[in-house]
Order: sequence, then C-alpha cells, then structure tokens
Amino acid sequence: MKKQQLHRRNFLKTTVAAGVGLSLLNTPARLFANVKKEKVRVGLIGVGARGQGHLSLCLHRDDVDVVAIADPDVNFAIPQCRELINRIYGGKRKVAEYTNGPEDFYNLLKRDDIDAVVIATPWEWHSIQAVAAMKAGKTPAVEVCGASDVQECWNLVNTSEDTGIPLFGMENVCYRRDIMAVLNMVRQGLFGEITHLQGGYQHDLRPIKFNNGKQISGGGVEFGDKAISEAKWRTNHSVHRNGDLYPTHGLGPVSNMININRGNRLLSLTSVATKARGLHKYIVEKGGADHPNAKVEFKLGDIVTTLIRTNNGETIMLSHDTNSPRPYSLNFRVQGTNGLWMDDKASVYVEGKSPYDEWEKAGDEKTAGSYMEKYDHPLWKRFTASAAGAGHGGMDWYVMNSFIESVKRGAPYALDVYDLATWYAITPLSEQSVAEGGNVQYIPDFTRGRWMNRKPIFALDDQY
Repeated sequence: MKKQQLHRRNFLKTTVAAGVGLSLLNTPARLFANVKKEKVRVGLIGVGARGQGHLSLCLHRDDVDVVAIADPDVNFAIPQCRELINRIYGGKRKVAEYTNGPEDFYNLLKRDDIDAVVIATPWEWHSIQAVAAMKAGKTPAVEVCGASDVQECWNLVNTSEDTGIPLFGMENVCYRRDIMAVLNMVRQGLFGEITHLQGGYQHDLRPIKFNNGKQISGGGVEFGDKAISEAKWRTNHSVHRNGDLYPTHGLGPVSNMININRGNRLLSLTSVATKARGLHKYIVEKGGADHPNAKVEFKLGDIVTTLIRTNNGETIMLSHDTNSPRPYSLNFRVQGTNGLWMDDKASVYVEGKSPYDEWEKAGDEKTAGSYMEKYDHPLWKRFTASAAGAGHGGMDWYVMNSFIESVKRGAPYALDVYDLATWYAITPLSEQSVAEGGNVQYIPDFTRGRWMNRKPIFALDDQY
C-alpha cells in the first residue's frame, strides 16, 4: 500500500513500538550521541503562519543552519517562506523545498544533513511526523495541541525510548515572563504549599474558524483567504469533537510549578461541557439564518471544564472556551496555603504581607518593588534583548532557544516527550469523560514509574 493511501488510524497502529522500549534513563549515549555542536542543522515541517515564526527565529540564529522546509501549500506558505529566507540569508544559502503533497516530509526526513526538525503542522499530523522523525534519527521539536487518542501519546513515548531520540514539546507559555516570575514565587515559597492551580485556553476564535461565516460546507471547509488558512483544518475539530481540544497552554505552565512527571504526576480527570451555541449564533449573525453553514451541527461545547487530581494532592482546573465573545485569557490561578496569584486580575495576595482581604497589583518587571520585578526570572533578565521582537511577547524566542541549546549541548530537554504525551492525553480523556457524563478517566503514567525519581529541571539552569 502506498503511503498516500494510508489512513491515519492505520498508520498509528503500524507504528506502535513493541514492548516497553528502552528507558531514557538508561541510554544517555544514544540520547545525545553528538554533543557540543557549534551549529544545529534544522528542517521545518509545516511553514504556515506558526511555522514561519519558527523559521524566522531559526534564520536569525548564528548557531542554526536551515536546510529544508516541507509544506504542501505552494500558493501562500512556500512563497512567503522564500521571501523570508531571501531577505535574511540574502541568497547566500539554498534551502530545499518539499512541496509534493502532505507526505513529502518523508523525503525531507531521508536527508543526512539534518539534525533536528521543527513540526508546526495541523494537529492530526503531529504524532505521525514526530514518530517518523525519531525513526529517521532526527530529534523533533513538536508544536502543541491535543491528541486524537491516547495511543498517539504512547506512540511518541515508545518511539523515543526505542530509538533513543529525545523529543521537545514546544509549549511557549511555559516561558511567558509573568509565568516564569510566578514559578520563581512558587519555588521560593511565597504562596506556601501549593494546593490548587488553574489554567486554560479562553480565546475568541470565531473569526479564525469562520472567515465571516463562509467556511464550512457540509462537513468540510472551503474559502480562500490566506490570512486564516488555519480554519481549513481547525474548524472541523469543533464540528466533530467535544472536549478540551487545546489543553497545553494552561496545563504546561502549572505542571512545572508542581513538578509533574518529576516527583509528582497527574492521576485522573473529569470533564463536563456546556451546550454548543456560540458557533451557530455567530454564523447566523454574520451570514444569516439561511446560510448553508447554519445547518452544521457543532459538537464542541462552548465551555469545557476539566478537573484534574494529582498524586501529591493538588487539583488543577482547565477551561477551554473558544466559541464565545470574550477577551483573551489563559485563566491562570496559583494558590497555596499562604496566598495566591491570579492572571486575569494580575493580582497577588500573600497572608501577612498584603493588606487584609485586599488584592495587591502584581505589577511588572519594570515596576520597582513590584512582585514581578522582585521575582523576575534570571532567564528573562539575561536574554530580554535577544527575545525582543519575537512572537508572543518574546516567549517564542525562549522556547526555540531552549530547544536549540539543548541539542547543541546534548542536554536533557526541559519539556520532554513525557510532558508532551501527558498534556496531549488530556484531550481524548476529556472527550471520553464528557461523553460519559463526567465519569472519571485515569491518566496514564507515561514515565512508567520513573516520575518518582526524575528531578525538576525546567528553568533551573539560567543558560536555557
């Protein structure tokens, strides 16, 4: 059977590694065979809007050579990348292009002059391409999303252990400046013992999902605006799925604060969803009650709430809200026995320091005497100038820098395959819980017990 004929599910079934694989703890030589690299040779798979941000960061680094890109979008993505490459490389370097359909990335992976690949494709391709990259001997940095099923997550872990190739999870919000300052607060005991955390993805995506209500026809999507090409694939998830489709922005940062997979782990979750109203209402308002898309039935509830229990006794609440009119918020809250920080209010309350029963403004890193100035993370203090102008307030630079520096040094990844598998798994487990009326779902231990002895490393080395 040709690769083009492989159904995604069949592909996943044929790529499950047999047995438990090799322990990453027992194969340091295979994990990082080439250390102290002066330059990292990079290929990029998926160079749409998100991928072009990664491409720009790589092109601007003296310690990275961009070797090749792969993307089937020859009308917009590839021409935009050519322009970007020519502008930065000035015609001095040739970057190979793989554009012959969605599976031409396999040919990119056959090259022997690539060390690492950055994967920024539609969600359903992430695990397929990451598994293929590891089997080809390339270390992947993989963008975030949620898996379609738990087996995808095991495929990532099993392949990484079996090949000895590490995987880096590109959760940029872990590197957001205020998040890292709060991480500092947690580690220095400002809030006492942590008991409860919240996070989520609360982002009005209706304009992205609909292009003024014109995209969906039947079960598919059709439109031509290059600025919203993400809707070509993202909208269909809202049609067919009901769960927390994008858990990593909220879960990743708070996981670091309570050492998930490194002395702690997620045990179980329960999820519930509201009725689905927001997307239909948006279509009718923009396109009218007779618009063909008004007949589409959306499965995704407007608000999905997930409650997670951890081994060490904390609870985590995640919110997914992308179909409602609202300002952007990741809904962070970090609470302990001595106080808390809340993202939406940008406020802190510390017992014995704050005025009784009154919030204090957290301030920012430039406000003398503020919490954010006092606890500003050493990474941000050191690399503020380097990150200036990078996407998402500079945090995109930090996540790419962590990946490249780890590859160069042969160092363990701060956000690794166990983290990504755990975060990805929340989506299918939340879907199952919602479908079962909120029944408890048990979260797999992707470390196979090694979480008990693994030590925290995220943002403990101010180099990366």
